[in-house]
Amino acid sequence: MGASEENSSLFPIFILTIMALPLVPYTMLKLCRAASKKAKSTHCQCSVCLRSGKYRKSIFKRISNFSTWSNLTLVLLWVVMVVLVYYVKHISHEIQVFEPFSILGLEPGASDSEIKKSYRRLSIQYHPDKNPDPEAHNYFVEFISKAYQALTDPIARENFEKYGHPDGRQGFQMGIALPQFLLNIDGASGGILLLGIVGVCILLPLIMAVIYLSRSSKYSGNYVMHHTLSTYYYFMKPSLAPSKVMDVFIKAAEYMEIPVRRSDGEPLQKLFMLVRSELNLDLKNIKQEQAKFWKQHPALVKTELLIQAQLTRESGALSPALLRDFRRMLELAPRLLEELMKMAIIPHNPQGHGWLRPAIGVVELSQSIVQAVPLSARKASGGSGEGIAPFLQLPHFSEAVVKKIARKKVRTFQDLQDMTMQERAELLTQVAGFSSAESLDVETVLEIMPSVTIDITCETEGEEGIQEGDIVTMHAWITLKRCSGMIGALPHAPYFPFHKDENFWLLLADSVSNDVWLSQKVNFMDEAAAITAASKAIQEAKEGSGASLKEISSAVKETVEKVKSGSRLVMGKFQAPAEGNYNLTSYCLCDSWIGCDIKTSLKMKVLKRSRAGTRGGAVVEEGPSVEDGVEEEKEEIEEEYDDYESEYSEDEEDVKDVESKGNGSSSDSSDAEEEDE
Repeated sequence: MGASEENSSLFPIFILTIMALPLVPYTMLKLCRAASKKAKSTHCQCSVCLRSGKYRKSIFKRISNFSTWSNLTLVLLWVVMVVLVYYVKHISHEIQVFEPFSILGLEPGASDSEIKKSYRRLSIQYHPDKNPDPEAHNYFVEFISKAYQALTDPIARENFEKYGHPDGRQGFQMGIALPQFLLNIDGASGGILLLGIVGVCILLPLIMAVIYLSRSSKYSGNYVMHHTLSTYYYFMKPSLAPSKVMDVFIKAAEYMEIPVRRSDGEPLQKLFMLVRSELNLDLKNIKQEQAKFWKQHPALVKTELLIQAQLTRESGALSPALLRDFRRMLELAPRLLEELMKMAIIPHNPQGHGWLRPAIGVVELSQSIVQAVPLSARKASGGSGEGIAPFLQLPHFSEAVVKKIARKKVRTFQDLQDMTMQERAELLTQVAGFSSAESLDVETVLEIMPSVTIDITCETEGEEGIQEGDIVTMHAWITLKRCSGMIGALPHAPYFPFHKDENFWLLLADSVSNDVWLSQKVNFMDEAAAITAASKAIQEAKEGSGASLKEISSAVKETVEKVKSGSRLVMGKFQAPAEGNYNLTSYCLCDSWIGCDIKTSLKMKVLKRSRAGTRGGAVVEEGPSVEDGVEEEKEEIEEEYDDYESEYSEDEEDVKDVESKGNGSSSDSSDAEEEDE
């Protein structure tokens, strides 16, 4: 009986241990993530962002944000653990070890007369003839009588004093941490025990494996469906213009799963009339164009209209059901756009190059969705190649305000940024009719807008010059500065209802051939990770070049200081192409702000590889000398959008003409070289 009680008491301890093993580290991980997220959430403080409610810390919103299935399950498990701890703590006092002296109320080593005297006293109190209580009878038989026998029998007493048990030396006893009713294998209890063993040891792991495999076969590591990735890859084309990227974006399987209800028909018709001007319909054949639009798959029609509702800021006209679908669409948009970007820049040719034109289109679509700016606002107008889109992301700005300040020769966004704070305040209050508070909101947003510079070099490590076939290493330092002095911050995006980090895409590309040679996403929020990655990269590069420990330590220290001051190191390798001069361009594109993208020209000269495999020295040519095969020119060039096709939106035939001309010129130059030889 004592063994069964001990086994039963071990069962709560066993369950408590099994629960604590995964629960404690998972809870610590959740708390660390919440703390890091809170620490880096530096958001815009303008009145428009504050009124949007996205950053409001009300008690109801806190409860709503906390009331997720994972958090509620976590709290429930901790409540169960507390109950188990309380139960184990109290049940440990109820289990009594067989101690004859303590049962009879005597001190160890008492005499026989004292034992008999105590036994008679307890017999009067608990004997069945004296006390009819069943519990008293059970206590007298199981404890008092056995204790008296253990102490009055000389052999039993000697065994107890020597081995701690009246029956002498006991063997090793093992218990099972299961309740007593499961240890009784007779009748139904045996089936319950068998069912529990099968469920815990076989069915539970099998169910978990099936759930994991089914989910992993459906979703990628970024929680995007594999069907979406295959669809994006199929429809991605090298000549895909930025204005046509949305046609590919809305074909995501996640959007196709959003239900299209019968009750959505009338609200979607009203929304169509509000955003019709943004759908690129032919006004000459408007009836045929409208009919063609509505003949598309209903999910495609609904998704495109909801995206246009975001771009035109018409979400207030949506019904409650459509508003839920609208929020779901925006919640999925950032990671779907990231995967669409990856489909554009993954290797598409034998040289391992991606496509520049669709990549720029994806970033422009991401900027427009985050800032809720129509794609038509990117059309070149008023001497500005980037249109009025950068102005519209500022608070209280509209197309009418842009026209007013244009009369004062502020036609580009750069003109507005170059003005002093006092000049901007006078312009906005006197010309645009802003109040002092509204003018202050504009200044607040301009202070957190990022300004990015690129310092990029390409070289063959340990060699002079770049020869065809070499493995070229690109070193790029991207430096971000804001007028507010911050480095990492959330963008001003009052119409995007979710938190959105700033991400930058660095592309090393040949704009003529539409090829992306190298690409990498850069984020300025996690400084610790950036320090670790940059330090490791610099250390490996210095060790490979044979630098001393002092030089390595100095280089790493300098790298850490640069990262802390707002710079990020991007490194990549690519194989040098055939001999010739290449005019490359490094792009740094922001996926959240409009008008913050920059381009830097980079001229790279690839030398012909020597026949013996030795490296040639410097090559002297007419004109500017090229040192180490690379001449870097850093010029910030404003993006030029031609009818919102940006500067890479030539028709497919134009791209082919450029490629054919390029091939013809390269073949002519090679023929001329052969004649010279």
